[in-house]
Amino acid sequence: MSETKNKNPKGFWIIGIVALLWNLMGVAEYLQLAYMKEETLAAMPVEQQALYENVPAWVTGAFALAVFGGLLGCILLLMKKKLATVVFIISLISVLAQMSYSIFMTNAMEVMGAMAIFMPILVIVISIFLVWYSRKMESEGVLT
Repeated sequence: MSETKNKNPKGFWIIGIVALLWNLMGVAEYLQLAYMKEETLAAMPVEQQALYENVPAWVTGAFALAVFGGLLGCILLLMKKKLATVVFIISLISVLAQMSYSIFMTNAMEVMGAMAIFMPILVIVISIFLVWYSRKMESEGVLT
C-alpha cells in the first residue's frame, strides 16, 4: 500500500512544474493589466484601449481568482495535496467566466484578431487538463 501510494507517476514533476510556470505567467499578465500605466494604455490603438478600459469589475475579479487559484492549485499539486483538485475547479470556473466575457461580450476578435480566440481556448483547455490531472493523481493515491 505505501509503496504504490508514494510512488510518483512518470511526468508528475514535469507536469507540475510546467503548470506552475504557466500559472506564474498568468499571474504576471494579471499584475501587468491590473497595474497598467496610463502611458502604456495611451500607446495602444484606440480600439484596444476601449477593450481594457471597459472591463467590468467581475471580470477582473474572475481573472484574479483564475490565475491565483491556478498558481495555488499547482503549489498544492506539487505538495501532493488533494485540495489541489478543488482549487483547480474554482480556477476553471473563474477561467470560464472570464473567457466567456472576452469571447462573447466584447469585440476582441475584431480588434485583436485570431489571438483573441486562440489564447482563451488554450487557457480553458489547460485549466480543464489540470482539473482532470489532479483528479487522476488523487485516484491513483498520489495526492493525499
